[in-house]
Amino acid sequence: MRTIDMQTWPRREHFELFSTYAYPHFGMCANVDLTPFYPAVKKRGYSLTVAIVYVLTRASNAIPEFRYRIREGKVIEHEVVNPGFTFLAEEDVFSFCTVDYVEDFSAFAAKAAERIALVKENPWVHRVPRDDLLYMTAIPWVSFTSFQHTIQLQPADSIPRFVWGKFFEEGELLKMPLSVQAHHALLDGVHVGKLYAEVQDYLLQPLVMLGED
Repeated sequence: MRTIDMQTWPRREHFELFSTYAYPHFGMCANVDLTPFYPAVKKRGYSLTVAIVYVLTRASNAIPEFRYRIREGKVIEHEVVNPGFTFLAEEDVFSFCTVDYVEDFSAFAAKAAERIALVKENPWVHRVPRDDLLYMTAIPWVSFTSFQHTIQLQPADSIPRFVWGKFFEEGELLKMPLSVQAHHALLDGVHVGKLYAEVQDYLLQPLVMLGED
């Protein structure tokens, strides 16, 4: 972890501006192409949720701005950020689960399976008090076109949020809505655009992400 030098940081004025906003978060939603990724995940017997969580985490770690956080009025950059995601438990209530990110997908999937099994035995609905996370969830019942997350404004919550929805066919393609929400004092639309491009690149290369059969 390092502290950003505000005197030399190109976004200093942007940070100062958007930090004064009552609601400084922005978000966008776009469809991503799952056509080659979905069957590759299923063929290997992996959880699709875990695979998507992995892709979003890997893409976020590749873009420095998604590793920036506001802490006590300063900006810090984590070396690695990790996923914190929800899954549906019994009686239609959800639970939180966090997993330490590793680049090897099979190792990550094994860690995620262990953590999910543990949390299923001990459901947890409170946020973990750490900011090296990425918040993620799925709404698999709706192919939504926009999404709004809840946010704790004081103190500043600068953790990016992701949500994906129900898959749908568009011609011969399988697509999925993906929403990204972030703190505008730390990043702009160009950075979210880079995130979408990174995610789509990964989804089109399942062998690179998941490994050979």
